[in-house]
Amino acid sequence: MSNSFYGPLDPAPDAGWRDDQPRKGFFTDTSVCIGCKACEVACKEWNAVPEDGLLMLGSSYDNTGSLGASTWRHVKFIEQPVPVRAPVELGMPTSTLPGRADGGERTAFRWLMESDVCKHCTHAACLDVCPTGSLFRTEFGTVVVQDDICNGCGYCVPACPFGVIDRRIGEPAAVENAGLAQKCTLCYDRLGDGLTPACAQACPTQSIQYGDVDELRVRAHQRVDTLHAQGVHDARLYGEDTSDGVGGLGAFFLLLDEPEVYVLPPDPVVTTKDLPAMWRKAALAAVALLAGAAAAFAGGQA
Repeated sequence: MSNSFYGPLDPAPDAGWRDDQPRKGFFTDTSVCIGCKACEVACKEWNAVPEDGLLMLGSSYDNTGSLGASTWRHVKFIEQPVPVRAPVELGMPTSTLPGRADGGERTAFRWLMESDVCKHCTHAACLDVCPTGSLFRTEFGTVVVQDDICNGCGYCVPACPFGVIDRRIGEPAAVENAGLAQKCTLCYDRLGDGLTPACAQACPTQSIQYGDVDELRVRAHQRVDTLHAQGVHDARLYGEDTSDGVGGLGAFFLLLDEPEVYVLPPDPVVTTKDLPAMWRKAALAAVALLAGAAAAFAGGQA
């Protein structure tokens, strides 16, 4: 690998693959997500991901909360209050409007739904810090964990700027891969057979679209243009820009509000960006320390 901390924007050849396979990924269009969770179910069924709680959180129509070792797809339900225009007075008899009895303003909510997933970053910090080589870059440009090599050290967990990867909780005798790092593989086993990942296959509205990343980026920009023409001026893309702090995402999104609303970092940066400079400074410090010790020893001998 030419440079594991930065590298080119086509990660598979940089990882040593030579078969000229186009990079695969996801484009998730949240404007057509209906929150059905078919993607969550399909992901768990195909990948044999164990259940991780069946109780509602009490904060929304959600029972998973966030991505994790046993939640590789997570549908976010964001309830957002929006102002409603006052109705036009037509001079006709009407009943009291909801919220007007006490002089309060009428309000309404809109749902923002987003099926979140591992971003399969171009510059993946989890890959950089893995000491065993368990995390590897596939020929499709995706990032996958090899269960039989992972030692459960957890270095990858804080390295991810999106909080995606985690170690699976449970007793090894009862839960498969307990203690090991787990995350979305973009259905690596299906890709090898030319199949669509399970979540995208199950999505009834085509909110989750799978294909060549370059083609998906073109499709995503066209979709944003369409929404803007329809008056949805808040529509924007997240993660498609190859000049951002992670070199662009292999799984990127169309959002209808700021990234923070969806609990996404507005300016993600690969957390290993400064490692080369840190190692250089540590090496200089070590050399200076040794030089000082040698000088002190020589002075004592004299």
